[in-house]
Amino acid sequence: LGQAVMSAIEAAPQPWIAAVNGYALGGGCELALACDLRIAAENAKFGQPEIGLGITPGFGGTQRLVRVVGMGWARHLVLTGHHVRADVALRIGLVQAVVPRDELAAKARALADELASRSPLAMRYCKAAVQAAGNVDLETGQGIERDLFALCFATEDQTEAMAAFLEKRAPAIKGR
Repeated sequence: LGQAVMSAIEAAPQPWIAAVNGYALGGGCELALACDLRIAAENAKFGQPEIGLGITPGFGGTQRLVRVVGMGWARHLVLTGHHVRADVALRIGLVQAVVPRDELAAKARALADELASRSPLAMRYCKAAVQAAGNVDLETGQGIERDLFALCFATEDQTEAMAAFLEKRAPAIKGR
């Protein structure tokens, strides 16, 4: 069930943001890994400590961790059970931003607002194209990107966004 939940989050058409305050260990780290974007408070710690319990991560953590931070860091975190602080998580690409704890909610909200201001169709297509990159060879991925790029040009949002860009104004995105 845990893998199914994480996969559903990852496959959702809208982007998910993890805002981590404190510990994200085991399933908490796996939940953050399933999200598209991750922001951490300065006090955050991440890890896959399951080895200390005589088990493996079970919600897709081994697979997503490799894709997010690379084989070396994934092996280190999974095989040792060590935790990494937020600053290290930022350095290895586990999170995209580290902020003071009292600014975490506002930073996550600002990011969510920014994403919500974009065309939901283009957002869905961009997410699908990036997701495909981790699952298919380059040629297949480029084909997926090309097809999604073409689909964008059939949307009202694309027409409006490009006109707004040329006219130096904010676009009026409608999700069509």
